[in-house]
Amino acid sequence: MKDTRHARISLGVLLAAALVLMTVDHRTGGASPLTPLKGVGATVFGAAESAGADIVRPVGRFVAMITGAPEARRRIEELRAENGRLRRDLVTQSLDRQRSAQLRRLLGVAGVAGYRIVPAQVIARRGTPGFEEAVELDVGAADGVRTEMTVLNGEGLVGRVVQAGRSTSTVVLLSDPASAAGARLEGSNEIGVVHGVGSDGRLLRFRLLDSTAQIVPGRRIVSFGSQHGVPYVAGVPIGVVERVEATPGELTRVAYARPYADLTALDVVGVVVQAPPRDPRDAVLPGAPRQAEKEKEKKAKARGGPDREEAQGTEEAPGREGGKPETEDAPEDEAAPGGRDDVPPEAVAPGTRRGGI
Repeated sequence: MKDTRHARISLGVLLAAALVLMTVDHRTGGASPLTPLKGVGATVFGAAESAGADIVRPVGRFVAMITGAPEARRRIEELRAENGRLRRDLVTQSLDRQRSAQLRRLLGVAGVAGYRIVPAQVIARRGTPGFEEAVELDVGAADGVRTEMTVLNGEGLVGRVVQAGRSTSTVVLLSDPASAAGARLEGSNEIGVVHGVGSDGRLLRFRLLDSTAQIVPGRRIVSFGSQHGVPYVAGVPIGVVERVEATPGELTRVAYARPYADLTALDVVGVVVQAPPRDPRDAVLPGAPRQAEKEKEKKAKARGGPDREEAQGTEEAPGREGGKPETEDAPEDEAAPGGRDDVPPEAVAPGTRRGGI
């Protein structure tokens, strides 16, 4: 618009009219004659503002998203790292609880039998010349470990040490086909030899020297022991007979036993550095004391009352009846076979480290 005299007059008239309308509207308040006009204006301009906001809002969000993307990505990475750390902590805590339970059972066995042991942890499964199944431990000569020492865990016999370095040692497992150990039937003096048969450590071959000896599924086997406890100490649980082979005309009887120790999933073990002064016999067989107590209870019930002579006399050797181990009645979290939680300090060899446990 050109700056002319007519334009200036028109602008002045419009300003004066606006001033008059504003004054009238203010003076009259709610009874203003301009109220309908204001309603129409609010409707028109409100619709225009809403349409403009709908157009501008996505643009603003997009700009905010672009500018905040680096910070959001950093936050996501932090949350992922925190999630991974928490998962690792949960796994570590679970492993620690399992290893603690295994160590308690191991020390319970050592305390009952009188073994002095060096606790260790299996760090690798490895092969060694002449043997197919062997594992490596995180203890060695610096911890008092020597070759031809017995290795066991909280369940039973594991194997023997064949190599001992300064800080590590190699153990050949009882399941190795080249492995052999003297064994004895529980509650008797019938002896034989246990051989590994491979098969992922699921079974052991037990060759009983007396072909006329009675052996049935369910009988339990313990180590017979070697001279001076080398390489095997006496009294370590080996396994439970699962089946017996018919060997007519043979001089020996053959049976297959399931080992107590899970030789495919070893973690916490113990190396026996000193054998007990005397053979523990069947003392550490799982459930052996409980089995003896049940036999006494059955006899007392059959006689119509408590057996005073048995209560005052010596107890019957556990497992004489050749029954199966009563795993159904034994508590799952039992600290050691036989229910022993009290572990004397002498069970662990002094001056040795705990094998990273």
